[in-house]
Amino acid sequence: MMYYGKQFYDKYKNYILFNKNIIIAGTVALVVGMFFTEFYSQYTKNNFLNSITTLTVEYGIYIPLFALFFYFDNKSKYIDPLSGKNNYTNIKNDIIKLFTIFSVSEIIYAVLKVSIHFQLMQISFEPYQASTIGSFTAWFIFLVIINMGAKIVKLFKT
Repeated sequence: MMYYGKQFYDKYKNYILFNKNIIIAGTVALVVGMFFTEFYSQYTKNNFLNSITTLTVEYGIYIPLFALFFYFDNKSKYIDPLSGKNNYTNIKNDIIKLFTIFSVSEIIYAVLKVSIHFQLMQISFEPYQASTIGSFTAWFIFLVIINMGAKIVKLFKT
């Protein structure tokens, strides 16, 4: 059984680490977003503004954390083994691929997250509940789309 688990991990290691980075960064952003939306709701009753502002705060945490985690997991790919210097071609290619798949996925995530968050607050859900439900629902769809995108743009060449 361990052999098959190791074989599976070796085959999908890059995707597993990629999703791990998304989930960890997203979880941190979610927790901060839950506290922020609750705090912000005390100062304004505008549910749409609350939804948009919370999304902005979440992105401010999520994107830098994901970038940091992704770089550390893939650092060896960006260093030329012969010279020991950064391979800027690989870095540039991956940034373009990541930008491509994140652009599409994040637009879908943002529209879903804000829509769900706003609608739930309109029907009197607590702000932190609306934020959490909106995030989890949008995350599920986001993860499916971003993994399909990573496969399409060949982010992880084998």
